[in-house]
Amino acid sequence: MAKTVSLADALFMKLEAQIRSGDMAPGTRMPTQKDIAEQQRVSRTVVREAMARLEAQGLTVARQGSGVFVSNDAAFQAFQIARHEITELADIVRLLEVRLSVEAEMAAFAAARRTLDDIAAMRGALHDMAAVADDAVASAAADTRLHMAIARATQNDTFVKLIEFLGVRLVPPRSLYLRNQPPHAQQAYVEKVRAEHEAIVDAIVRMNPAGARDAARHHMQESLSRHTELSQTMNLLSRN
Repeated sequence: MAKTVSLADALFMKLEAQIRSGDMAPGTRMPTQKDIAEQQRVSRTVVREAMARLEAQGLTVARQGSGVFVSNDAAFQAFQIARHEITELADIVRLLEVRLSVEAEMAAFAAARRTLDDIAAMRGALHDMAAVADDAVASAAADTRLHMAIARATQNDTFVKLIEFLGVRLVPPRSLYLRNQPPHAQQAYVEKVRAEHEAIVDAIVRMNPAGARDAARHHMQESLSRHTELSQTMNLLSRN
């Protein structure tokens, strides 16, 4: 299934790529909105939206009476994953590949450093996941709280910031994986994911870093395998 990208999204990504690659060097004056609209054959409204996003992300800066210029710090802007970049299974697979190693080590650090308060937070999130298992949105929110509790248990604020940054991108939407699946398949999926999470928390509670690392890696690998297989299947179907 092809990803739907708005004209503004497409233009933003094109201009962003030119800036980050150095094709538009720091200090370069950007073409006027009129010129961009004519060159790209889009409306001025599309250009305004794309340009506003470039400025909001610090990639460009407007100078009164002079125009818009590529920021001198454009090459050093923070890594970002926008919501519109995580809409299809292929996007989720790419993010899961990155999370695989991060989540495993995060769990190991959590097992070595967790406190009683951390245990209570993790168990509370597990309880909430079970209580709202039939509600995909609420379950995803509880899932995110569990990962946040594990991040806090590392006593490392960088892990916490990373999980906060991922936010809604952290938990793949269940609907993408379970689309067109019967109720019994959905229930089996929920129970499997819950068991994987419980194994991670159990190892953290027992202060077993190696066990926590293995459990977290297993969970992420299973999720990666599930979504990769489905993505490949859907790609094949879309070609037929």
